[in-house]
Amino acid sequence: MRSRRTKPKELKQTQRKSMDHVLLITTSILTLFGVLMVYDASVVEAYRDFSDKFYFAKQQLVWAGLGLMLMLVVSQIPYQLFRRVALWAFAATVLMLLLVLIPSIGTKVLGARRWINIRGFTLQPAELAKLTLAMYLASFLEKKQPFIQFALITAAVVGLIMLEPDLGTATVMASIAVAVYFFSGAPLRAIFAVLSAGLLGGFGFIATSEYRRARVATFLDPSKDPLGISYHIRQVLIALGSGGVFGVGIGKSRQKYEYIPAATTDSIFAIVAEELGFIGAAVLIALFVVLFIRSFSIAKRAPDQFSKLLAGGIATWISIQTLINLATMVALLPLTGVPLPLISYGGSSTIATLVGVGMLLSISKSL
Repeated sequence: MRSRRTKPKELKQTQRKSMDHVLLITTSILTLFGVLMVYDASVVEAYRDFSDKFYFAKQQLVWAGLGLMLMLVVSQIPYQLFRRVALWAFAATVLMLLLVLIPSIGTKVLGARRWINIRGFTLQPAELAKLTLAMYLASFLEKKQPFIQFALITAAVVGLIMLEPDLGTATVMASIAVAVYFFSGAPLRAIFAVLSAGLLGGFGFIATSEYRRARVATFLDPSKDPLGISYHIRQVLIALGSGGVFGVGIGKSRQKYEYIPAATTDSIFAIVAEELGFIGAAVLIALFVVLFIRSFSIAKRAPDQFSKLLAGGIATWISIQTLINLATMVALLPLTGVPLPLISYGGSSTIATLVGVGMLLSISKSL
């Protein structure tokens, strides 16, 4: 009896394709560079507060290592499984967003309640919510759904973020939702309605907060109150200007000596630009551009509607968050407190972003 030969077409279908190695390598380079810059930017603060100049760098290294391992593990999981757990993952993060608002559970820092501290382990639910929102909306909008349901889901999550309060993260979350809705084939009038509602809500949130009104006033006039509300952005701009073309050199930043607030988190790009100059900053931005292009390419070529929406949501999340952070650093937008993905100090943000990239790598195997 003759054995049945596998036809070329069948063989092609049974072969397991490799992941997007360009995305994998670019993400790994950005993550490791982030650890280096966290050490560089934090050495003064770490020695002052903990008598250990490696304190923040060691934590970031642990988070980066864990995130990279999770990225590789997630990349090996068939992307169809993400659809099955999307609802439960989203529900869990919504619950955490509610818990963070409870005074006995949520930790309040500088007037914002954004963290849950469990026996020394600090978690920022909003960072995880970016990923789970993209997952859930991808599964929810895989089939056509009423606009009102989508709007209520988005408003509920964004509203919880606004209560922390965190306008920057709320903007990123709204962008993810609008992007997934757009990729699902929603009519333009519905997209326009969502954007209009978001802009009105954002303006209302700013108008009702004296601190945010002052931020906007500083954005319009950076010379106003140089030792007060405009101090932060002025110090950032000094760092950018000091870097020049080639920078002052690795480890030689002057602004990290407690001049720039949040030098290891939201403002870390200013330290990069000061030490590496325009050339170094341009290379960093170029790496992010590669990450964006590969991510959206995966979304464009995704094999089905769910993977297309999921990849599009994750790609939008990382891209919008990066653009917002960079725009605030060059005074194109008011300061919002949004970290630079994979570069800024922070475990929740780093791990969530790397898990998101792992999902993109999983989808890329099916292309």
